[in-house]
Parts: sequence; structure tokens; C-alpha cells
Amino acid sequence: MPRSSSSVPTRHRRNKYLKAAKGYYGGKHRLFKSAKEQVEKGLQYAYRDRRNRRRVFRRLWIARINAAARLFDMSYSQLIDGMNKKGLDINRKILADLAVNDINAFEQVVKTVRSS
Repeated sequence: MPRSSSSVPTRHRRNKYLKAAKGYYGGKHRLFKSAKEQVEKGLQYAYRDRRNRRRVFRRLWIARINAAARLFDMSYSQLIDGMNKKGLDINRKILADLAVNDINAFEQVVKTVRSS
């Protein structure tokens, strides 16, 4: 029985990396080894930054809530503490959206927290 070569699967595997490296600079999209290293590094960055994006958004929401709360003479920490004591279960994403798009509804939340 003749010895079989794995040239077809190897070529497909290499082309998969080269296709993923399309648009990279220089040899990073031409040479298999460089392309493979860069694609794998890119996947690591993508995984890391999907998690970092959540942190960045949370910081943005907190900054918006704090800015809006200060319009009503209250700090962010006072607002969140008051909401927890009152049992208001509104997450930061929604609060930030209220602060930006519907300041009257945000004011109602602040009034509810303040009336203790």
C-alpha cells in the first residue's frame, strides 16, 4: 500500500490561517508562520478585549449616573446606597440611559431615594 501524503489537509489548514490574516501588514499576511502567530495573537486580544469592553462600559455608566445625580445634589454613592436601602433594583446601564435620555424619570428615582 502506498504511503499517503497529508498535503490537502495541510494546505487547507494553512490557507485558513492566511485567509484569517488578510489585511495584515507585510509578511504577516503572506508567510504562514508569521500569519499563524499573528492570527493567534489577534484572537487573544479579541478575547481579552471582549472582557475589557464590559469594564469600560461600566465606568462610563457610573460617570453618567454620577454627573446626573450631582444635578440633584446627590453623589453616585449616596444614590446607589439609597437605592439598595429602598430595594430599587435598577441596573447601572438603565440608570445611565435614564440620566442621558429621560432626566425626569431619573429625577423621580432620586426623589424616591431621598424620601427616607
